[in-house]
Amino acid sequence: MTPATPSALLGALPPYVFYELDARRAKARAAGRALIDVGIGSPDGPIPAVVVEAMQRAAADRGLSGYPAFRVHPGLAEATAAYFATRFGVAVDPGREVLALAGSKEGLAELVLAHVNPGDVVLIPAVHYPVYARAPRLAGARAVPVPVDAAGMLQLEQVAPADLARARMLVVNYPSNPTTATATLEELGRLLAFAEAHDLLLVSDLAYGELGFDGEAVPSVLQLPGAMARAVELHTCSKSFNMAGVRIAVMVGHRGALDLLDAYRSNIGYGVSTLAQVAGTAAFAHHASIVPPIVAEYQHRRDVLVAALRRGGWSVTPPRASMCLWLPVPDGVDDWGWVDALIDGPGVVVTPGVAFGEAGTGRYRVSLVQPADRLEAAAAGLVAAAASLPRR
Repeated sequence: MTPATPSALLGALPPYVFYELDARRAKARAAGRALIDVGIGSPDGPIPAVVVEAMQRAAADRGLSGYPAFRVHPGLAEATAAYFATRFGVAVDPGREVLALAGSKEGLAELVLAHVNPGDVVLIPAVHYPVYARAPRLAGARAVPVPVDAAGMLQLEQVAPADLARARMLVVNYPSNPTTATATLEELGRLLAFAEAHDLLLVSDLAYGELGFDGEAVPSVLQLPGAMARAVELHTCSKSFNMAGVRIAVMVGHRGALDLLDAYRSNIGYGVSTLAQVAGTAAFAHHASIVPPIVAEYQHRRDVLVAALRRGGWSVTPPRASMCLWLPVPDGVDDWGWVDALIDGPGVVVTPGVAFGEAGTGRYRVSLVQPADRLEAAAAGLVAAAASLPRR
C-alpha cells in the first residue's frame, strides 16, 4: 500500500466518463483542432447583472471575514421561501425547510451519504446523471436503475421485490438530464404515492426547473399535498441563472431529511460560502426578471439546432424543457466511435450516452451551450459526419 492507495469503495468505481471526454477534447486542441464544444452542459451566458452587483457589495462587507452560517444564510432562506410561494404556490418554512448547498451535485451525494447504509438500495432512473449511481456506491449501497419508457417515465412496477425491500430512497429528475423528458404534476403524484407506499425518501432533482420552453411551466413535487412529509427537492442556480461557477443551490422539503443532511455537512465542512449564498439570494429574489431572457435564448438555440438538423434530413422532436438534445447514434458506429468521428472530422464535441448509464448506450447528448450560429455549424457537422459513415 502507498500513501495514494484509494479506499476500496473509491477504487471500485469505474473511471468517470467525463474525464475521458475531457482527455479526448484536450488531445484534439493540443493538436491544433478548432472545436465546437456541445458536450458538457456548462452555461455560456453572463451571470445576471443584479447578481453580480450583489456579489460586489458582499465582497466589500466585513462580515465576509467570518464563517458562513452552517445551514443557510437567512437572506437565502427567505428568498427561497418567497420564490416557492410565487413560483409554485407552496408555503415553505425558511428556518426549517431550506438548506444551502455548494451545488446540487454535491448536495445530492451528501444526502445519500447521510441516509443510507451499506447494503441499502437507492432507486434511480436507468438513464441518469452520474452522481445518482456513484454516491450510493461510495456509501457502500447499491444504485438500482429503474427502466424508463419511451416518454422517459419510470417503470416502477419493474423494480424487483428484493430490491424494493432494501430501498431507502427514490431519485427522480424531471426535466431529465439527458433525456429531456418532463413530468406533469399528476405523474409526479404517482411517484410520490409510490414513495409513500414503500416508505422511501423521494428526491426530486429540479436542476432544469426554469428551463421550460413554449410556455411550459415545470412543476415542483412539493406542490403535491403531503409532499413535505415525504420529499425533498433540489434547486440550483447553475442552469436557470447562468451561475454554474458560483456553486450555489438549495434543498427544500422534509425537515428530518434536511436535519440529517445538515448533521452530515457540519461534520465535514462549515457551510456554503456567504458570497455564493448572497448571489443565490439575489437570483431567487429576482427570478421573475432574470429567467425569461435566459429561457428565450435557449429556446431560440433549440429552434435553430432542430431546424438545421431537419434540413439535413433528420427527424428531430424539439425538447419541451432542459438545455440539450438527446439523439440516437447513427448506424455503423458505437457511442465512443461516434464521439471520435465528430472530434476528428467536423470538430464537434458531444457526450456519449453511456456516460448516463448503460441504458443510455446508443444515444448522445448535444448541449445548447453555444450561440445559435455555432449550433447551426455543429448541426452541419453532425449531418455530414453521419453521411460519411460506412453502412453496415
